[in-house]
Amino acid sequence: MAGMVFCRGCGKEIHESANACPHCGASQVAQSSRNRTAAIFMAFFLGAFGGHKFYLGKVGMGILYLLFFWTIIPSIVAFVECIMLLCMSDDEFARKYP
Repeated sequence: MAGMVFCRGCGKEIHESANACPHCGASQVAQSSRNRTAAIFMAFFLGAFGGHKFYLGKVGMGILYLLFFWTIIPSIVAFVECIMLLCMSDDEFARKYP
């Protein structure tokens, strides 16, 4: 059947758009090991130094931010990323940063 997936909890078939399994109640929404609010604050306060990039597991980008923090460009980019993180839903954040 199209649009059917298996439950993460009990293994029964459920519709792919279900947030929870109707059989066992297990959540089907992906959860992130990182906190979106912490990432937002890090992007705002430590963004020029790449603090949020290190937190989100993007170490290479974090190093670039550290190398060029003196140019103000990482500050501007981090502010834009802060706004993007504010507008992002929790589900989208969990999918993008597992």
